[in-house]
Amino acid sequence: MEAFCALRFADFASPRQVLFSTGRCCNVNDLSFKLTYHYPLKFARTRLVFPQKLFFCRARFADSGIEGSFSLKLVSPALLAAEKEEAKAVLTLFLKKQGLSNTIAARTINKSELFVDHLVARLHSVHKSRYLVGRELTTLEIREALIPYLESLLEEHGIYMVDVVESFPDAPVKAKPVAPIIKSQSSIDLKKLKAISRVSEIGPAGKLPPHILYLLELGMDLDQIKGIARRFPSFAYYSLEGKIKPTVEFLLDLGVPKSDIPTILTKRPQLCGISLYENIMPTMRFLENLGVDKKQWAKVIYRFPALLTYSRQKVKTTVDFLYEMGLSEEIIGKVLTRCPNIISYSVEDKLRPTADYFRSLGVDVGVLLHRSPTVFGLSIEGNLKPVTEFFYERGYTMEEIGTMLSRYGALYTFSLAENLMPKWEFFLTMDYSKSELVKFPQYFGYSLVERIKPRYALMKECGVMLLLNQLLSLSAANFDKALNKKIQKLAAGNGVDPKSDVDQ
Repeated sequence: MEAFCALRFADFASPRQVLFSTGRCCNVNDLSFKLTYHYPLKFARTRLVFPQKLFFCRARFADSGIEGSFSLKLVSPALLAAEKEEAKAVLTLFLKKQGLSNTIAARTINKSELFVDHLVARLHSVHKSRYLVGRELTTLEIREALIPYLESLLEEHGIYMVDVVESFPDAPVKAKPVAPIIKSQSSIDLKKLKAISRVSEIGPAGKLPPHILYLLELGMDLDQIKGIARRFPSFAYYSLEGKIKPTVEFLLDLGVPKSDIPTILTKRPQLCGISLYENIMPTMRFLENLGVDKKQWAKVIYRFPALLTYSRQKVKTTVDFLYEMGLSEEIIGKVLTRCPNIISYSVEDKLRPTADYFRSLGVDVGVLLHRSPTVFGLSIEGNLKPVTEFFYERGYTMEEIGTMLSRYGALYTFSLAENLMPKWEFFLTMDYSKSELVKFPQYFGYSLVERIKPRYALMKECGVMLLLNQLLSLSAANFDKALNKKIQKLAAGNGVDPKSDVDQ
């Protein structure tokens, strides 16, 4: 673990037992302070502690063995810079809502570099699992993580909030030290319970709230709505006329079937909290200019409603990467239409490393992106390498494995235990050479029980041999024709009338 630590001692000349080289221990005899957090931050709500003798440490847990630690190496410098800008924007908006002018808010931000770093660190702690799989946060998710925290600081420090922000990590001049208070799990649960109670509350007229009745009319059930409120409590407080109904009507106008609305809202209830005219519609126009088929919006939104919650800069970053990989504007539009969730992956932490891995197998990355963009969402260590090793251990060269991947990108999306292994075991009983799988890796995409075994058994019964792709890819009618043709050809070669042995 590499660590940078800054110590401020009021009256101590020679602190002892402070290990800077490893960051494993920070003990100072007779030093009266409490270390309220270490990086990564791990709390739901923390009150700032400003003792007279303050220890402040910003650590990089690179290759740390500590359970729950988060490595900054997982986050690219470009993403860190972008997140700092997002954090500054959230903090600016928050300060302006407290009555500060644009000038004063900007001045405060310029003096608050360490506090902004602190906010970014909080994002990494709260959403650690997202970063570990290479997914970036949306602007809305960043706001939802930071604003409640800022509100808790405001509640605690009141009129000294600006001093807290500017002085961080030092104590503001006028603020009194306070004891650390960590928000308990019960407080978090209480917020969820209140949201659930609100959506199921019966009013004076003996009815549920209007926005809940509206959602029920759309086909949602109360348990579904409660589930949304539990995951995203803010949804319980959205107004019917101001947020929910306009969003639903907008989706219906795009051609989204009414039956799909419950699924979309369940996947991404935050859609109802975003401005149609300031955010969603401009983002859609931006994507249409990139080639997304406007006639396909209903399908795109159903597949990945979170797409409309990303900033245009985030979308542009991904599109620039696709251009870099050699995709044309037309193909990029098709990729975004067919696989919109590719926008959710970090370019530097996910897409580029995955592209480099495929390139090491001799694969044309641009072609693979066009044919199978979903494969770029897989984990290199968890999915890609195990599949590569599976085929390599069975005698295939890296070049052959690359060819199989190029011909059938979905090959790497299959489970080893539930798909590849059982189908491989059955393949070994078939009268085909291993090279047939290089020619036709799509074999692994067919059902073993419903397609592969029945057709192979019928072919063997007829005493003929079809190519592997003929055996599986032909329709039922064409498969029968191919079998009969082979039978007739075999019979003619043996001088036998095929009609005497083959049931026509």
